Amino acid sequence: MHGAQILTAVDRQAADLGLHAGMKLADARARHPELLAFDDDLLADAALLDRLAQSCLRYTPMVAAAPPDALILDITGCAHLYSKKGALTEKAAETRLAEDAEDRLDAAGFGASWAIAGTADAALALARHHLREGAEYQLPVSALDMDERTHRALERAGLYNIGDLAQRPRAALVTRFGAILSVKLDRILGTEDRPINALRPLGNVSAQRRFAEPIAHIDSVTGCIESLFSEAAGALQERGQGARMIAMLLFRCDGAVDRLDIETGAPTRDNALFKRLLKERIAALNDPLNPGFGYDMIRMSIVVSEALAAQQYQLEGGSNGGANGGSNRGRQNNQDDQTALTGQLSTRLGRGRVRKFQPADSHIPEQALLALPALDDILPQKWPIPQAGDPPLRPLHMFDPPQRIMVLAEVPDGPPYRFTWQRTTHQIARYEGPERIASQWWQRKDGQQAGKGGLTRDYYRVEDVRGRRYWLFRHGLYGHEKPNPNWYIHGLFA
Repeated sequence: MHGAQILTAVDRQAADLGLHAGMKLADARARHPELLAFDDDLLADAALLDRLAQSCLRYTPMVAAAPPDALILDITGCAHLYSKKGALTEKAAETRLAEDAEDRLDAAGFGASWAIAGTADAALALARHHLREGAEYQLPVSALDMDERTHRALERAGLYNIGDLAQRPRAALVTRFGAILSVKLDRILGTEDRPINALRPLGNVSAQRRFAEPIAHIDSVTGCIESLFSEAAGALQERGQGARMIAMLLFRCDGAVDRLDIETGAPTRDNALFKRLLKERIAALNDPLNPGFGYDMIRMSIVVSEALAAQQYQLEGGSNGGANGGSNRGRQNNQDDQTALTGQLSTRLGRGRVRKFQPADSHIPEQALLALPALDDILPQKWPIPQAGDPPLRPLHMFDPPQRIMVLAEVPDGPPYRFTWQRTTHQIARYEGPERIASQWWQRKDGQQAGKGGLTRDYYRVEDVRGRRYWLFRHGLYGHEKPNPNWYIHGLFA
């Protein structure tokens, strides 16, 4: 406001002293010289709003933040949890849920104004103007959340509240103020709804426990989580599915929320495997679980699930491998053990720290191989198989990036005769090549040989007098792309 500092928010003590948002800081200090004021921090406000949204997941999995100062909760089908044996009507149960949320926020030091309505936009507008359901017509036109110019134009036309707009012909409003006004008006009046951008996606299967007395012992917490997984596994079995990604939310009685995520290498309903992964996940936490005064609710969601066929077990134990007998059973057991080990290591060390190699369709050596997280579900691709007796096409170990070497050749564009790498000179006894790998010419700039696509490479498989084998290349065609090309070592053969 013309260079003046404005109060963007005030706490309860400041509000009791008559201060309010929008007041100039100079006027506030004139009234109360001892006033403490801090710079507005939008990032910190957003982080705080996100933490409050996390704590409201105890009421419904559909929670969204509406910056800068609001939360939207879709409590459809959730209010019965606040009606003992159906003693309350649905509306009364919804009111009790909202009052419980208000009480928890108040205990944490936050004031709240709430409203329940059929659409998110209507509830948000009512709450911000301290009105209740059914008072939509009393809302000012500013509740439409249009630009300031439109709000002033509506008021100059004698349209001060939503009721005035609802009585006017819709076509005239659209012609003068645009279609967006009609859409926002329908959302406030409840004739059109929009989906909210939920903080957490809904799981395929969910299970939760509420406790009359908060639990604080870790063994009790893990026991409850394992029980929830058994319940979820039963629901997954009915669908013929297994869990791939499991999210657990632990709600503390003081409003804080702890989160645990587990991802498996293959779909599973195995309780024993889940117990091992849960143990690894808790042990790998940077900050150990701190129940504080205890958890009063624990929720588990199967965020990702995949098809998992039932296995046929034999009388003596173990799954039936089919017509091929023991060989198939052994192969299946090895795959299961490898998948379990991959999931356990990824849970312990981190998802991105355990990787597997995947071939890629590229003639550029360093781009023909991808190292992806081992838990990723990747379509299998076959590695190229060299013919019998052929030398290995690519070395076992490759440098990223290739390392510069000094090379002596009999002719400038000929094979290497001797090279120096890491202060050691290697005399070449025999070589194979060159294997020419052209640059990505389609990425070059027009008219430039050494453009974005890079230079041509001439690769040689060489062996020194001591029998060690290396993979070298000349970077650039001599005399055509570069007057004096550099040499690099790209890999080592076993």
